[in-house]
Amino acid sequence: MDESEKPELTLLQISDLHFGPPYREEAGEAVLRLANKSAIDAIIVSGDLTQRAKREQFEAARDFLSRLPSVPQLVIPGNHDVPLYRFFERMLTPHGLYQKIISSELNPVLKVGKAIIAGIDSTSPHTAISNGRIFRRQLETVAELFRNAPADAIRIVVAHHPFVPAPDCLRDKRVQRAVRAMKIFGELNIELVLGGHLHRAYAGESSDFYPAMPRDRSIRIVHCGTTTSRRGRGREAGRNSLNLIEFRKQTLTVSHFLFRDESQSFTVESRHIFQRRQQP
Repeated sequence: MDESEKPELTLLQISDLHFGPPYREEAGEAVLRLANKSAIDAIIVSGDLTQRAKREQFEAARDFLSRLPSVPQLVIPGNHDVPLYRFFERMLTPHGLYQKIISSELNPVLKVGKAIIAGIDSTSPHTAISNGRIFRRQLETVAELFRNAPADAIRIVVAHHPFVPAPDCLRDKRVQRAVRAMKIFGELNIELVLGGHLHRAYAGESSDFYPAMPRDRSIRIVHCGTTTSRRGRGREAGRNSLNLIEFRKQTLTVSHFLFRDESQSFTVESRHIFQRRQQP
């Protein structure tokens, strides 16, 4: 493994911004400083831009995203981007403000270099508000996208809700239909699944949670903690984090950053290097 090799693709993953009362401005400014000095190809925002899906919170999130580097962004909603207590709005137009202020596309697709990145809206405003759900039609769309993709494409899926639980004692639930989705992702040769929601980071292998999945088809799973809120959980209680993800010819490197109050900056906490599957 030669980690000195220039990456083919570099992604910055941020998540669970929670604009509103939990938002930490000092963490947000540190994200902007890090992002603007880093050589990144695209930015992934894996949901929960707001705390309570209010207009002013979406507007603050939009303004923040506009201050990030001028590289492609893939942004998906999280369960907090759907009104919780405004019942009729949640029933009738659950993504109305998100689509008006952030993006009209709830299941975006981003193509950058050799990478194809499919965003999946895992929110389920009517049936699974907290834990989310993946719908059959979404999996069919993803399957069509990647079946028609070049054989050597870097294949990535992003959803807010996790397809595997973090390996600690907090007992978070997986998104509904996770087993079905992971089976399909394996058949499609998806290389990486990115998520948020858990408010703590994790980087590992799908085969650790799905024993029936062959090790040579195991998918790398990377969760991002809460990047800019006071709502960190578990080992990241009160902490903020983000991920820098680098694809090289033979390796996938995930650098996990934590915000340090003493330096008012994000610095590397850990680095995870995975061997990539043989490319065509």
